[in-house]
Amino acid sequence: MSNSNLLQPSIVFDCFAEVNKVPRPSKREDKMIAFLKAFGENLGLPTKVDETGNVCISKPATPGHENRKKVILQSHMDMVCEKNKDVDFDFDKDAIQTYIDGEWMRAKGTTLGADDGIGVAMEMAILKSNDIEHGPIECVFTRDEETGLTGAVGMKSDFMDGDYLINLDSEDEGQIFVSCAGGVRTTATYAFPTEAIPADYYTFSISIKGLMGGHSGDDINKKRANANKLLVRFLVKEMQKFDLRLVDIQSGGLHNAIPREGPAICALPKDKKDALRADLNIYEAEVAEEYEVTEKTIAFKLESHEGAQVAMEPVAMRKMLLSLHAVHNGVFAMSQDIDWLVETSSNLASIHLEGDHVTVTTSQRSSVSSACENVASVVRAAFELGGAKVVTNEGYPGWKLNPNSEIVKIAKESYEHLFGKEPRILAIHAGLECGLFSEKYPKLDMVSFGPTLRGVHSPDERLLIPTVKMVWDHLLDILKRV
Repeated sequence: MSNSNLLQPSIVFDCFAEVNKVPRPSKREDKMIAFLKAFGENLGLPTKVDETGNVCISKPATPGHENRKKVILQSHMDMVCEKNKDVDFDFDKDAIQTYIDGEWMRAKGTTLGADDGIGVAMEMAILKSNDIEHGPIECVFTRDEETGLTGAVGMKSDFMDGDYLINLDSEDEGQIFVSCAGGVRTTATYAFPTEAIPADYYTFSISIKGLMGGHSGDDINKKRANANKLLVRFLVKEMQKFDLRLVDIQSGGLHNAIPREGPAICALPKDKKDALRADLNIYEAEVAEEYEVTEKTIAFKLESHEGAQVAMEPVAMRKMLLSLHAVHNGVFAMSQDIDWLVETSSNLASIHLEGDHVTVTTSQRSSVSSACENVASVVRAAFELGGAKVVTNEGYPGWKLNPNSEIVKIAKESYEHLFGKEPRILAIHAGLECGLFSEKYPKLDMVSFGPTLRGVHSPDERLLIPTVKMVWDHLLDILKRV
């Protein structure tokens, strides 16, 4: 890691470097669990792993502070594994390659893993340090936060034991989060009946690249394009004009990421080839104008494709594409209480042909449970009208504001003391594990904060280096004050 003199506090960034050597894709965190377990045991600290795979390392109070309230520090060990298509990288084997870009830390063509590896690193640094003043501490590392909150869901109500919990999974320094949205995932399955492609048809691949993407909750109101919606929109336009056939579609990725890339393979009569290219040129110009502020590098690619013999039966294809065209994506409703806060949203995350069916994944979020149910129902309706089988999972709860929170008061006073300004006390339109913790530990007083991250859940993910020290200083001061 170059420019190490910029990476302060060094103990945190050293720990982060160690974290980034360990593969930790969501649902495949076994190496990270073993790493954290060994880390705690090597320090001689009480370490336990529950049946779900969550890790808890306890550290006793420094002398004279044994009677203070116990603080739980919590982060998730998994990371979103996204890379650029042209990058050769195996998230199950390879170490994340970081570099410094001015005041930012980035990764080479992949997600950085600072969500939430930097939170993990801060906890490790506190466990390693012998010059920090604090009461009794538990450092908890949960698994699979990103794709199902599996660790928090599976955690028993006696795994953690503390009075306060500080979640280190927020992404804007100077902001203290005290509430979060709940959410569900709605998955649609369309049958993919096929028939032979006529002999005089031109088969082609079409792809959309260069979109910003981002977090499907935190970035949903930032007017970014969704690759799936743009791709389907164009296919519907062409379907209305020509005898279009769909051969394959593998668009989008994880349910909690706004899709950045969308490829499909299609066919149409050979004599419409030039018209297709002309239509795409017009469409590309239209979309570039629509998103001229937020999407500076959007690009469409059209190429001939060889070898395809069958395509989706036209009537079934038409129903599916119209259904996908109609399904809601983006902000559904703004909060009635807080002007700037998204209340309810939905993300059309992925469309993938798998054998004889197409699987479509979406996620819905809301700070109001009935509104979350409603938007999921709206999405379901569009899918069912297209003939899909639809499943909505049980989801996860939101975290309700505690107006009498002591830890929020302490965190606010500490921030003002350190930096001479007030932090912003906010709710976030994203899922935090605090929602599940609030159900299992109803008396637990919680707060969430962290250093500034941008481009999370995409290869553009970056960490604003100076904010790490600010959060570190804030965290240590809170531990002194508790």
